[in-house]
Amino acid sequence: MDVGFIRAGVEVVSAYDIDRDACLTYEANHPGEIIKCGDINKNLTDIRRFEGVDIIFGGPPCQGFSVAGKMNPDDPRSKLLWVFMEAVRLTRPRAFICENVKALAVLDKWAEIRQKLFRLARQLGYKYKLVILNSSDFGVPQSRERMFLIGFRDVEDISNLEAKFDRYKKPSPTVRDIISPLGVAGSKNNQRICNAKVTIAANPVMRRSPYAGMMFNGQGRPLNPDGYSCALHASMGGNKTPIIDEDHCYFGQDSWVEWYHSHLMKGGKSLSLEAAPKRLRRLTIDESLRIQTFPHDYQFIGGQSSIYRQIGNAVPCDLAQVVAQVTQDFLINPEVIMPLSLMEYESKQLRLAI
Repeated sequence: MDVGFIRAGVEVVSAYDIDRDACLTYEANHPGEIIKCGDINKNLTDIRRFEGVDIIFGGPPCQGFSVAGKMNPDDPRSKLLWVFMEAVRLTRPRAFICENVKALAVLDKWAEIRQKLFRLARQLGYKYKLVILNSSDFGVPQSRERMFLIGFRDVEDISNLEAKFDRYKKPSPTVRDIISPLGVAGSKNNQRICNAKVTIAANPVMRRSPYAGMMFNGQGRPLNPDGYSCALHASMGGNKTPIIDEDHCYFGQDSWVEWYHSHLMKGGKSLSLEAAPKRLRRLTIDESLRIQTFPHDYQFIGGQSSIYRQIGNAVPCDLAQVVAQVTQDFLINPEVIMPLSLMEYESKQLRLAI
């Protein structure tokens, strides 16, 4: 999210994370910006010194709320949602942005959690909106829906907040568009390959689309080169890493995935577990970076599993930039009709604490 906010002209004054590798990655790419590494609960006193900043934002861990996880509200990581709101209380920013998974915003299971969030926002004096955004609507080649609870302390009317996002929508490139310039896996610009094997599922779970269901081992599904990627998860690196048909994506050959799907849908038998052709392989680190819209030269610190985790945990940079720009529209000029230009943003930079 920091990458997107910085692109939008926001000055980052402080950042916090508990993942050591993520902190080292941050320091490698944002020299001069201060990141505190460790338990956020132990840094709340430090956060108090940023009282009065324009924006505080964060993405409290989502595993306790995600349909891909155990959906356990007692997961200790879920408690960090309230720590985020405590940081808002301590700093009283002009605006706050709390990001999390779509499930937290829509499932009845989490209705009480949502109401508690809303109640806290009101008690702290904020007008707020809960919006759900899909990154594929904003130039990101990935279908990734996330909720953003956005609150303002000194903006009277935020009724048109969602309409402001509509003005930033734009077509997204396809998976093929975004990764083809890298070259095939193992080539100069695409060296960081995933060695997890692709094998045929003994009992495939079929869907209408060849790119849904479970025709292969693990939860990593094949990607359609001519569409958007599924959401990239922090558990990538093994058999949960999405699958690429390299000959189809890079050389324009007919899709083996689509052929096999058609074969099964017509009543054909499942192939042997080891029958997956070599042209099927897992998404690489460099391809994942592009799908998450990180800068091409962004450095990641840590082993392969750690890097995949950092990438999967991230909010797509281009989506974060849009959130930052819409927030600034309200803080700088709440009556603005059209998005501010980049030059205008740079001339009215805001300070940010996360």
